[in-house]
Amino acid sequence: MFTSAGWCASRTKSNSRMSYIRGGYYVSLYSSKDEAKKQVKPFYMDKYAVTNSEYLEFVKASPKWSRSGIKRIFADRNYLKNWRSDFELGDKVNPMSPVTNVSWFAAKAYAEWAGKRLPTVAEWEYVASASLTKPNAGDDMHNIARIQQWYSRSSESRLASVGSTEKNYWGVYDMFGLIWEWQYDFNTALVSGESRGDADMDKNLYCGAGALTVRDVANYPAFMRYGFRSSLQANYTCNNLGFRCVKDL
Repeated sequence: MFTSAGWCASRTKSNSRMSYIRGGYYVSLYSSKDEAKKQVKPFYMDKYAVTNSEYLEFVKASPKWSRSGIKRIFADRNYLKNWRSDFELGDKVNPMSPVTNVSWFAAKAYAEWAGKRLPTVAEWEYVASASLTKPNAGDDMHNIARIQQWYSRSSESRLASVGSTEKNYWGVYDMFGLIWEWQYDFNTALVSGESRGDADMDKNLYCGAGALTVRDVANYPAFMRYGFRSSLQANYTCNNLGFRCVKDL
């Protein structure tokens, strides 16, 4: 659930690589009736996911994050598995497609190296709720159906270049239709902050009562994102999981 502030302001303030995102409010998929909206302060978000060529520059500057240099505590054995070597992409890897097979630790390190950070779940979902023409299309069934159609497709073996799918209201590309993306607080999906209540929350979610406290039961793609995040650990990597960065004002 989202509301956007500043409708009378200009739609975006952007530079060549980032879009300005006005502040607003976000209510998580699972929340109590009494839970207040979470404020999302204005920030900048990358227009595109981080590409293979951009990540290559990072590992060249920080060899400890190369394929052979990284410690297994920070990434599983599939880290950058499609690259030819530590510092060479190879002919089968598109330099302009999103980098994938990167862990949360690696994505966070890249963001810090670039002078940015990973988006929070609230920030990412806030931007993702936009359609091509509206900042808040979270309850638009046509928009939800489009996202669900992408989620139902198998991932391409060779990813397209960034910017190959739609640009949303904020001027941000590929929020859907290309890859899944890491968020800074992805692992808070099943944590309420109240330890006595978390045990019951887990029991309900996995015993068929997962929709009891959901704000929008019709938004099936949101359930899928919630479930995907809940399945991750910070050192996991996979073929269709990458990231983009944000920056505070």
